Amino acid sequence: MSATSPRIIELTEYVPVLLAWEEIPDAMGEALWRNYGTQVAVDFPSPKTGNRWRLTAKGWVGHIPLSSDFHIALRPKVQLGNLLRMLEYAYSLKSFRFLEGLVECQTLEEFYERLADVLACRILNRGRQGLYCAYLPKTERSPYIRGRIDVQQVIARPWDGKVQCYYEEHTADVEENQIVAWTLWCIARSGFCTERVLPSVRRAYHLLQGFVTLQPKSPQACVGRQYNRLNEDYRLLHALCRFFLEQTGPSFEVGERSMLPFLVDMARLYERFVAEWLKAHRETVLFPHFLDIKSQERMYIGEGKDIYFDIDLVLQDVHAGGAKYVLDTKYKTTTRPTSRDIAQVVAYAEAKACQEAILVYPMPLVEPLDIRIGSIRIRSLAFSLAGDLEQAGYRFLEDLLGTDI
Repeated sequence: MSATSPRIIELTEYVPVLLAWEEIPDAMGEALWRNYGTQVAVDFPSPKTGNRWRLTAKGWVGHIPLSSDFHIALRPKVQLGNLLRMLEYAYSLKSFRFLEGLVECQTLEEFYERLADVLACRILNRGRQGLYCAYLPKTERSPYIRGRIDVQQVIARPWDGKVQCYYEEHTADVEENQIVAWTLWCIARSGFCTERVLPSVRRAYHLLQGFVTLQPKSPQACVGRQYNRLNEDYRLLHALCRFFLEQTGPSFEVGERSMLPFLVDMARLYERFVAEWLKAHRETVLFPHFLDIKSQERMYIGEGKDIYFDIDLVLQDVHAGGAKYVLDTKYKTTTRPTSRDIAQVVAYAEAKACQEAILVYPMPLVEPLDIRIGSIRIRSLAFSLAGDLEQAGYRFLEDLLGTDI
């Protein structure tokens, strides 16, 4: 960061902002357009825009550091407290009950920093107890016998002073720790942590640095892992790591100190939030016991694997077999479903031989949908992000299940 505070331009989702042409250097405007066109629509100064810049956030929230002194902040249209609750559900942090104080954060950047502090402190605490270690198979040529040796090689080369040894090494350089080390490295480079938190992040990273190889890790490495009594506390660490790794994009800036963008795809977050909220409330009296929930179910079309559907949510009838409901989340501002939305969810329903197709929106529509196409009933429902999310979830569940409750 520069000695002075950076210039920050704030954009709210889907709200166009007009700026005088001199407010954005040409190089910064081009960099935003080239590298973050998915997140921000950039209209260059022209007669069409009154010779002004027009910037529109496209359903992403977070922070884009174009340079050390010029940043773009993408603000959510939902209340920040509700956005944090969505993240809590989406990343399976709800059960750990440590975010109560974090919902008081005033900005998403502050939330990022405080969550980084939680991760660093828990890693330091684990370090005091001892890092998780495991036995890994090793092979090396050594003058000393260790573990199992290659007898045939010894017979064939009796003059060789070194023998091939096969053994297992007890080490902390395992993927459980490599995921955490890579995440801390990304956080330290992000530029979003102040001197209040950055020392803790650095201490946690240096703790691991002496034992763990720094290797790039994807968010998928945090998913579907097996835990035991020796590393159960890594479940939370990896949930936090997944959050940071999924929202951290690559840096394009060339300079002495590059900063990593922090970007949340709200459409993806909304989809995951709805799925995880339903899973978390399966044991409530409202939820029928015979329904199972599958998220992001992939269905291949035809004989090959080149064409497929990724269905957001399927509620499966475990007694009768087959899909009871297919749900497609639509994080958008609209008054009614589009023909494309309807065609998409009908295709999903046909593929699953399901007669209930649901389009889920983050707010009630002015013109809600309830129609039939052949044997398929298509409805639009709202899981509203305004107000209390728990109450909104129960209203959505009642509207969805109707007579099944």
